[in-house]
Amino acid sequence: MNFFERQRQVRRLSTRLVLLFVLAVVGIVVVVNVAALVAFNATTADPGQLAGFIAMVTVATLAAIGLAALVRTLALRGGGGKVARELGGVPVPANTTDPELRRLRNVVEEMALASGVPVPEVYVLPEETAINAFAAGWTPSDAAVAVTRGALQRLNRDELQGVIAHEFSHVVNGDMRLNIRLMGLLFGILFLTVIGRGLARAGVIGGGRSRGNNSGGSAAPLALVGLALLVAGYVGVLAGRLIQASVSRQREYLADASAVQYTRQTRGIAGALKKIGGLSDGSELKSPKRDEVGHMLFGEAARTSWFATHPPLTDRIKALEPSFDPAELQQLSRRWAAVPPSGRQEDVALGLAPAGAPDRPDPADRPDTAARPEEAGRARPARPGSPVGGGRIRVAPGEVLDRVAAPTATAYTHAAAILDRIPDPLLDRARDRQAAVPLLLGLLLSAEPEVRQHQYAAVAQRHGQHLADAALRAANDLVELPAELRLPLAELTFPALRDRPDPEVESLLAAVFTLIQADGAINVTEYCLSRLLLAELEESLRPDSRWRTDRRKLTDARSAAAALLAILAQVGHPDRGEAERAYQAGVGTLLPGTNLPYAPPENGVLALETAWPVLDGLRPGDKERLVAATVAVISHDGMMTVPEIELLRTICGLLHCPLPPMVGDVTG
Repeated sequence: MNFFERQRQVRRLSTRLVLLFVLAVVGIVVVVNVAALVAFNATTADPGQLAGFIAMVTVATLAAIGLAALVRTLALRGGGGKVARELGGVPVPANTTDPELRRLRNVVEEMALASGVPVPEVYVLPEETAINAFAAGWTPSDAAVAVTRGALQRLNRDELQGVIAHEFSHVVNGDMRLNIRLMGLLFGILFLTVIGRGLARAGVIGGGRSRGNNSGGSAAPLALVGLALLVAGYVGVLAGRLIQASVSRQREYLADASAVQYTRQTRGIAGALKKIGGLSDGSELKSPKRDEVGHMLFGEAARTSWFATHPPLTDRIKALEPSFDPAELQQLSRRWAAVPPSGRQEDVALGLAPAGAPDRPDPADRPDTAARPEEAGRARPARPGSPVGGGRIRVAPGEVLDRVAAPTATAYTHAAAILDRIPDPLLDRARDRQAAVPLLLGLLLSAEPEVRQHQYAAVAQRHGQHLADAALRAANDLVELPAELRLPLAELTFPALRDRPDPEVESLLAAVFTLIQADGAINVTEYCLSRLLLAELEESLRPDSRWRTDRRKLTDARSAAAALLAILAQVGHPDRGEAERAYQAGVGTLLPGTNLPYAPPENGVLALETAWPVLDGLRPGDKERLVAATVAVISHDGMMTVPEIELLRTICGLLHCPLPPMVGDVTG
């Protein structure tokens, strides 16, 4: 199942979620109506009055459920960080020096670069001693990954990688969006229990006072309605459990399998699952909100549940290790009851980190592990198989499509190699809250002196001389940075940028837009990188919580798609005849048998400003064809250079089809 098939599956799950929600609401409305009829003795009313009464109760019930769901969904528009903070999460600073937190951030950064998505916010749940984790957010740009303190303390690096890889599968495949919508809907159908408790309590208290005042127990109907709402609420609880189980169980198997694909080994995620089964705390959370987020966790939030949100633990382990014997968990439980495991000590014993070091040893000592040394200032040569600027690789469009949102162990190794090759001072600046802004703008300044001067003047005029000078200094420091490292370095700045107040992020958005619009002369690669980072910043600031946006048909986006393909063909082929042939190869892939003349827009890349929203709204199958057509144009000669691959990755990012590093990894 590739990324686009998974997107279609998520759409079907969304439809199922709506249907189940509607059925749950219908059941709740029926229960409330029956109780209201009995409580107010309305069963003997004439048909007209009875219909009016039922309509009034139905509207009130639907309004309460709908309003509660809407309010909860709007409250979650803060993105994944909002969910993490509600569960007691504490942000992990990008420049942390704490060994456990640094290890966590390293793993998350490597996984983000390997997946082709922005580095998410990282949280720790310090009060949770069990082993668990989750990813939350509307899009990868506003995502957050959170792990419990127990996971940090008990899991070794391989196991932590497996858990984080599992969560990244949910990030890149769109599961997060479904999960966070489910949180809002569940709150709506559970809200009646809150009202029911209040009415029942008020009715009982009121009834007692009425009896004392000899008023005939006039509060009894109120208590009865409250009890009915409690019953209706528990119908909602039952329905919520069913909904959670129906949309999450199979996805957990898929995420486990993806984690193995990412990390090229089963011992990590299987080891984490075994520790959940063998330790007394398991994966159980203490937070009172655990049921609300149970469907998005790595493991079960509670030990017992009528309708488990996850497959049985032993089944998940056996899917990874077919020879696994469940009796092994009992042996591990006895051993760990005497001496609980320490992830850091296991790292040292396994050679994943030297004693006393902040993280792991040089990856050359462990070729099967995507690891990066943390010694500041150390010269880090590119390891064998790393991406090398200026190279050309043979590419098959079908293989590129298979890699969308499907990073392999090779991509993970490439991501770690990329981090190896970025100088430590630049990494420190990318992780610093103040230095990240001029660094990002420096990355976006054009390499062409004349264009750069226009951009510098525009930034100085609109955003101040100080920021313009800082961006120019950063750009000069980045002159020697290879092309394939620029996008990853930009992505590494995101946690620091998102940590700034909203007005400062708005100012940064304006500065990036200024660079794009400076004089319209920036090249396609510079434009696409700027536009990608601008889109990601906008999404992180204003997450899109709309229900479904990928409905547009390809036939409705022909002009936008033609503009994109024409610009790519023009840039990659100076000869007009060759450019037109490359363009037609893309059109033939996109819309076979369709005649779309080759007509590059007069305003160049700026013509794409109106095209991106149209293209990003395509249905999954049509978007798959668009990506294939883009690959066909760029690789018309059967080969792709590193700059062309990085351009393709930025375009895929704009289309929300994350493409992992591929240099030296795709052959045809």
